[in-house]
Amino acid sequence: MDLFRVFDIAGSGMGAQSVRLNTTASNLANINSVSGDPEQAYRARHPMFETIMQGFGDEASAGVRVLGVVEDATVPQPVYEPGHPEANEAGYIYRGNVDLATEMTNMISASRAYQNNVEILNTSKDLMLRTLSLGRQ
Repeated sequence: MDLFRVFDIAGSGMGAQSVRLNTTASNLANINSVSGDPEQAYRARHPMFETIMQGFGDEASAGVRVLGVVEDATVPQPVYEPGHPEANEAGYIYRGNVDLATEMTNMISASRAYQNNVEILNTSKDLMLRTLSLGRQ
């Protein structure tokens, strides 16, 4: 296996966690969005990942791939607020289905996973540099 593949693997993990952080940020930014129509209410978005494990030996590749971003299927709950400018004719508004606790957990988890991949890159680089320095002595 090529020694530099660890950089590809960690890089794919960093890219995946970056997508996860961006979708979480989008969800948090829209947490207070409302609509008079349940179909128009904001739906939380979540990235879908796929593990890549192909081949053996020198042709092996591994990592993570983002398959796409899907919307949460949870139906927005109606809230009776007849004075709200977005209320429908029955006086209901529909808030997005974003859960603050879930999004904060996702944000912390993605941030730590990203940091772990950075540490993998730094440790691998240091080990390779130390290996190269062995030949100089």
